[in-house]
Amino acid sequence: MKISIVTAAFNSAATIKDTIESVLAQDYPDIEHLIVDGASNDGTVDILKSYGDKIRWISEKDTGIYDAMNKGVKMATGEAIGIVGSDDFYPDSRVISKVAKAFQESKADAVYGDLHYVNNKDVTKIERNWVSGEYNKNRFLNGWMPPHTAFFLKKKIYDAHGLYNLDLQSAADYELMLRMLYKYNVSACYIPEVLMKMRIGGNSNRSFRKRLAANREDRLAWTINDLEPRWYTLYAKPLSKLLQWVVK
Repeated sequence: MKISIVTAAFNSAATIKDTIESVLAQDYPDIEHLIVDGASNDGTVDILKSYGDKIRWISEKDTGIYDAMNKGVKMATGEAIGIVGSDDFYPDSRVISKVAKAFQESKADAVYGDLHYVNNKDVTKIERNWVSGEYNKNRFLNGWMPPHTAFFLKKKIYDAHGLYNLDLQSAADYELMLRMLYKYNVSACYIPEVLMKMRIGGNSNRSFRKRLAANREDRLAWTINDLEPRWYTLYAKPLSKLLQWVVK
């Protein structure tokens, strides 16, 4: 199966090479890397040009990261799609091979794994350890979600159930996974390994104020899907992340 990797970028010159090289280093033979740049002005485009036909990319104005991701999903020609941030990278060269094998053996429509948050200055230093655990859709009621950039979904599922909701600023990834896995019962397979390294400092977690805003959007994610969480679901979601700081 062909796998498409989508990266949304904006002024990412400092880190985009690490991202691209980690995709190019994969030992899986059938990958396309699609980079959707938001009209960067810091040298990102020059870096993209330097890779020639090893990647596919566009650079144009967008309305934000989820708009860029939607463009990438629409461009994708692979049977399955994964998302990689412009400052994220795969931990080794076998990630996509493992993902493809999981898709083929499980016959699932989604595959996900674990994630390491790493230090911005020293990427060998693990700051947070996100262990997803085996899949059970009812875990969403306890505040669970898989890590977005360690989540792969078949293109036909996007085609059937839609893209990222652009009405959400920080929780469109949560809403998409809630919609796919919980609302539409898309089958999922868990790989109990780290599939992604992410530099610490996500948009929704940069301050307490942003975390509160994200929590409001988490609630909206349930509402717009006509779903009812338990009274504690949206409190449990941020609290569950505290265990990620206990690095093993």
